[in-house]
Amino acid sequence: MTPAPQLPTAPDIPLHDIKPLLEVHDQTFTMFVLLVAAAVILLLGSLYLLWRFWRHRKRVNLRKETFKALESVAFGDAKQAAYAITRHGLLFAGDSPRCREAYDALVARLAPYKYRKRVDAIDEETISYYQIYVGMIDV
Repeated sequence: MTPAPQLPTAPDIPLHDIKPLLEVHDQTFTMFVLLVAAAVILLLGSLYLLWRFWRHRKRVNLRKETFKALESVAFGDAKQAAYAITRHGLLFAGDSPRCREAYDALVARLAPYKYRKRVDAIDEETISYYQIYVGMIDV
């Protein structure tokens, strides 16, 4: 009897088509860090926009406040009304040349009511000049 030929063992077999195992890098930590960074940036951006909203909401708008004061001038005391219209109307005189002309005409009409100790009530024509001037203002 002849001995059976020996088959090569597994380590002896040359492997041509099979590549060795490669190390797979785990990127979950990098993705987690990027996700947390994006969440922090979004949170900070939202907080900044909220802060700006609250800051601008509480800010006093000088033009609106002056316009309200100009609209609410009481003509009961003619002298005080003339001074108030002159003082509050000056802010809006620079808006356009047309507003400047209307303001100058109104101040000229109010001049007799300012510099005297006792004055009469403001006449209807001056009040109509005042109403036209208030109507021209854009706030």
